[in-house]
Amino acid sequence: MTLKIVTRDSPSLRWTKSSYSSNDGPQCIEVAAATDAVHVRDSKDVARRGFAVSPAGWTAFTAYAARQGTRS
Repeated sequence: MTLKIVTRDSPSLRWTKSSYSSNDGPQCIEVAAATDAVHVRDSKDVARRGFAVSPAGWTAFTAYAARQGTRS
């Protein structure tokens, strides 16, 4: 998976955060899907630069994370 550092956010991006995330809980990420990339940033520090991955890379990452979550 190739990461691209984002120098600035596009105002057209619509950021979403997991429903499992809360303002008082552990830190989480926000994601915004674009046609050519999935943008990722820290939900507790949105002014900080994030990164972008290809849609295929994001799919692979989330599939991996889901498999890890099912391990005992």
